Amino acid sequence: MAKVLVVTSGKGGVGKTTSTAALGAALAQNNQKVAVVDFDVGLRNLDLIMGAEQRVVFDLINVIKGDAKLSQALIRDKRIDTLSLLPASQTRDKDNLTEEGVARVISELREQFDWIICDSPAGIERGATLAMRHADVAVVVTNPEVSSIRDSDRIIGLLDAKTEKAEQGDRVEKHLLLTRYDTARAQRGEILKVDDVLDILSIPLLGIIPESPDVLRASNIGAPVTLGSPNSVAARAYLDAARRLSGEVIAPQEKRGLLSKLFTRRAA
Repeated sequence: MAKVLVVTSGKGGVGKTTSTAALGAALAQNNQKVAVVDFDVGLRNLDLIMGAEQRVVFDLINVIKGDAKLSQALIRDKRIDTLSLLPASQTRDKDNLTEEGVARVISELREQFDWIICDSPAGIERGATLAMRHADVAVVVTNPEVSSIRDSDRIIGLLDAKTEKAEQGDRVEKHLLLTRYDTARAQRGEILKVDDVLDILSIPLLGIIPESPDVLRASNIGAPVTLGSPNSVAARAYLDAARRLSGEVIAPQEKRGLLSKLFTRRAA
C-alpha cells in the first residue's frame, strides 16, 4: 500500500530538501517506486538537488490547475528508474495550491508509487500545511539547536491537529531526523546532545546525519548524497534511515557505540 511521507520542520535551512532527495533516492535504490514532490511553490529547489532543473516543463501547479496531466509533469530520474520528481512552480503564488487539487494529485500518485515524499516549505503557512495534509508518515528534520528544536515542536503539534489522520482521530507516524550533528561540538556543549533533543521532542529517532561537506558537494553537482557520494558517512546514515522507514530492523554495529542504542528508543 502506498505511503505518503512529509519531510518537514518549522525552521528553514535544516536540510529538508536535501533529506527529501536523499531518502527518496535511498528508498528507490531499495527497489521501491518513489515520487518526490516539491511543495515549496515560488522557491523550487528540489529539482536542483535532483539534477533535473533543465528537464522541468510542467509542475505541480500545472497539474492542479489542469494545464497538464500528472504524467507530463513527472520527471523520471536518469540514474534510478523507480525514482520520479514532481517539481514546484517558480512563477506561481502559494495561493494556487488548493486543498482539492492537492488531494487529487496525491490520490493519483498513490495509484502509481510505493512512496510519495512531500518536501514541505519551512514554517506553518499554506504550503506547509498542505504538504502534511495527507501524510501517513512524517520525518521531522531538526538541527541540534534550541531554535530549530522549538520550531520542530510546533510542527509536531500541527501534525497532531491539522492532518486528515488527526481529523479522523488517528495519528501521523512521526520520526526525528537529526541533521548537521557534530559529536565534538556536542561534547563541548556548543550544541544539544542527542538525548536532550529526544527528551524535548519525544518522537522516535530515525537517523543522525553528521555534519559533512559531502552533502553540500553532492547537492552542488545535482545528486542526492546517496548517489553523489555513496560511500560517505552521511550517505550511509540516509540509507540506514530509509531502511528503518521500510520497517527494517538494523542490527547495531559495535563501532557505533552508545549512539546505536538511541535508534531503538520510542516516544514516551
